Order: sequence, then C-alpha cells, then structure tokens
Amino acid sequence: MKKKKSIKDLLIEYFKAHPKEDMPHGPVVDWVEARYKRLYKKKPRDTWRSIRNLHEIGFLVKVKKGIYRYDPRAVNQRKLEDFAPEQKKFILKRDGYKCVRCGRGKKDGVELHVDHIKSKYEGGKAIVENGQTLCAQHNFIKRHLKQTETGKKMFIRLYELAKSEKNKELVDFCSDVLKDYEKHNINCHIVWEK
Repeated sequence: MKKKKSIKDLLIEYFKAHPKEDMPHGPVVDWVEARYKRLYKKKPRDTWRSIRNLHEIGFLVKVKKGIYRYDPRAVNQRKLEDFAPEQKKFILKRDGYKCVRCGRGKKDGVELHVDHIKSKYEGGKAIVENGQTLCAQHNFIKRHLKQTETGKKMFIRLYELAKSEKNKELVDFCSDVLKDYEKHNINCHIVWEK
C-alpha cells in the first residue's frame, strides 16, 4: 500500500523541483492545495504553516516575508549550527548553571537549555559567544513568543499615536496592555516610555 503524502511531503516535492529559486508563498500554496485536493478530494489545512515549519527546521531559507528558497547546501550547513556537547558544557559552566534571564537552575528544579542568542533561523552560529543558558520556560518564550516583541512594539507605537491625537480611550487601552507586558516580565528589553 502506498504511503499517503502529507502537506509537508508535497511542499518538499515542490521545492526540490525548484532548487535555488526564490519562490513566493502564494503559488506554492496554490500548487500544493490543488495537488492535495486531486489526491484526497479535500482541501488541506494550514499549508502556509507547513512552509513556515520547513523554514524553522532548516529545510527552507526565508529570503524575505512570503518568499522562500530551497538550497541543498544550506540544508546541510544548518546541521552544523547545533552546539557540540563540549560547547554546551562550556556555556552551562560559564553561566553558572543558571538561566541568564531569571537566575534559576537545576537546584531550583528547573530544566536548563543551551540556546542560540541569535537563532539558527536568523543565521546564528554555533559558537560559544552566541550561546546562553536559559531555563525551559524562558527558552520557550524566546522561541515561540518572539512575536510578542512585535506586539509590544506595535502597542508602543499605537500608544504614542493615540497620545499625540489625544485619544484617551485608546491611550488607556494601550497603557493597560503594556502594563501587562511589564507585570509579566515579557520583553522588558523593549522600553516603553510613559
């Protein structure tokens, strides 16, 4: 019996047929969805998320927003950007076996991770200068909630605009949201000037 092709399988097939080409998101999604529909008589779900996932795991290079490229050399190079065990030991020891964000460590019952300061997805290298110790919680926040930086910046801009237009209701709303960022210690490196 033939294995059912997943959305990811179809995407890989498409990108491998177009190596080193900058491929806009739209036509790729259209091709995959049409092919999937022909094969299984139903529309696939979240094709764009599968493209993003292929980028996150290093299969695709993100050229710019909505444009991806499959480069076999980049895929092979990506595997080299994981920290070696010796590097991990060095980084953990250098950081005192504690999360650089909250200061908690194994003695506090916290799982520690060695993290790329500049992520692999953004071209960060596996060198000790680009490594840091994070607890599992802060690593999760950094990896999965990076969009909170964009969100906080957006609310700061909206707050400033509302202030300049003397829109008290919107100022109060943005102020409440930004206070929650501070209250929960999220993206505190982005300064909100009240």
